[in-house]
Amino acid sequence: MKDLEIVLKYGCNPHQKPARVYTKGEKLPFKILNGNPGYINFMDAFNSWQLAKELKQATKLPAAASFKHVSPAGAAVGIPLSDALKKSYFVQDIELTPVAAAYARARGADRMSSFGDWAAISDVVDLPTATILSRSVSDGIIAAGYTYEALELLKKKKKGNYCIIEMDWDYEPEEIETREIYGITFEQRRNDILANKDMLNNIVTNNKNITEEAKRDLLISMITLKYTQSNSVCFVLDGQVIGVGAGQQSRIHCTRLAGSKADIWYLRQHPSVLNLPFKEGISTPERDNAIDQYLRDDITPMEMKEWGNVFKEIPNRLTKEEKAEWLSNLTGVSLGSDAFFPFRDNIDRAAQSGVKYIVQPGGSVRDDIVIDACNEYDIAMVYSGLRLFHH
Repeated sequence: MKDLEIVLKYGCNPHQKPARVYTKGEKLPFKILNGNPGYINFMDAFNSWQLAKELKQATKLPAAASFKHVSPAGAAVGIPLSDALKKSYFVQDIELTPVAAAYARARGADRMSSFGDWAAISDVVDLPTATILSRSVSDGIIAAGYTYEALELLKKKKKGNYCIIEMDWDYEPEEIETREIYGITFEQRRNDILANKDMLNNIVTNNKNITEEAKRDLLISMITLKYTQSNSVCFVLDGQVIGVGAGQQSRIHCTRLAGSKADIWYLRQHPSVLNLPFKEGISTPERDNAIDQYLRDDITPMEMKEWGNVFKEIPNRLTKEEKAEWLSNLTGVSLGSDAFFPFRDNIDRAAQSGVKYIVQPGGSVRDDIVIDACNEYDIAMVYSGLRLFHH
């Protein structure tokens, strides 16, 4: 019975008892190496694992995801980081392996949302990756395996209660999946389609030049969207997600949310931000919160009063003009949408954050208007014909 079922403390909320995870197969395809994962932990674990695994399959690179509440805050593949990114992600003192680079990028996409994340790693977790996690506020991790040194370091996290899961890489679920809502059983074929470059051939805009790097990034956006609560839009640059708009009822709100996160991601690399005068001993989460406040236009005087607790001296804030000048350098961004764009306003907002490549299913009655908008901005747009709703 131990290999078939795990009894949980409770479900989504403490009053939802009893709760368990179980399989109708021969055995559960994972091992709990440390900690006591809960209901939502497991939901994040299995969704994030699928995302990281498919990124690895599509790109042949180590991949990682940072999940919160069953949607990715970030996802990435293991491409070397610039010095600015290393400093922005607080990993400049770590010798980054490709696996560690993948997680540093995944967590760096939206550092505020990744606070208390669930991490997923497609490969064996090594010591540099575990070092990043040991310094981060994180609830748990799922991975293909762990080196001895990495596992021992992670076991010390959260007073020895950090959740560590090892997943069977070769596990494949059955083709048909079921779920229950309000006592009613739903059944469907599992969304087992794998995004690939052949889905990027139908370029519908005047600009038909899509670089190999952009094709990789468009695939990353599609795979990320596949495991993001719909509606969803995803911005990707240089092998990593830089902004996700998830779970919004209106697509333009998805695009605005993802675009604002991409802007913040890029502003964090501004020299004024990289050189903020933090006091000694200020924790990484405190730094992330202070940077978020520093970049906000709507910060209150009361919030600014708290800066004396984190900064050696109160820094001069970036003006709107300085922000706009810096953001004008953000370009070459790839964007994916899980369903068609109904209006051109999405393209207008995307262009403000450097989007030059788009993949979406197509199929709107206003497709011609959206294409015209892309042509105005010299954006190359692909129709994949593949909707990627996730609920």
